Amino acid sequence: MLEVDHVTKSFTSAGGRVRVLDGVSLTLPPGGRLAIMGPSGSGKSTLLAILGALEEPTSGTVRLDGVDPFALAAAARSAFRNRRIGFVFQDHHLLAGCTALDNVVLPALADGRADSDVVVRASRLLDRVGLSHRLSALPSELSGGERQRVAVARALVLSPRIILADEPTGQLDAQAAGTVADLLVELAAESGGMLVVVTHAEGVAARVGDVRHLVDGRLEP
Repeated sequence: MLEVDHVTKSFTSAGGRVRVLDGVSLTLPPGGRLAIMGPSGSGKSTLLAILGALEEPTSGTVRLDGVDPFALAAAARSAFRNRRIGFVFQDHHLLAGCTALDNVVLPALADGRADSDVVVRASRLLDRVGLSHRLSALPSELSGGERQRVAVARALVLSPRIILADEPTGQLDAQAAGTVADLLVELAAESGGMLVVVTHAEGVAARVGDVRHLVDGRLEP
């Protein structure tokens, strides 16, 4: 379960203190799916970074399965994030010199678990996203939609408790965007993990399930 309680986030700028998030609270049960929409600058990416333990809130708490990642030491937090949270970003962030298969296996390498079972799972995930024939392809040899599908497979290789996707279809055409959104929902459901997607696209949000809007730093009911 994901529990977010009155999270705020403020930054200091030349003009003074700016509050980006203003008391955000939400609960997501195991297997739950949520799409977060809102205008540019509303704090969507900041919220996702906090949910993913990439950025610490100014106040409030975040708990994933009862664990507050911000109460952990830096190394333990990094390990927690790698094992329990899968990320898909607008930019796929694939390593240019690695094949599709190698890119999917990377989180397991960071966790010291890149054994044959992980390679088999990575291969199966690439098959599920329709890329079984592209295991040895480099990112430069893949289309934008294919690269993003590799990123989806990579996010799932360690069977995370939650998948966080930040505008995962923002650079794709409508057909490829629909494919990636459907894959995120299907694969998250198969693994029993939670899914949170930040998007500007109403069609993508509708595919995810529940939709909430973030406006002026507040998450509307």
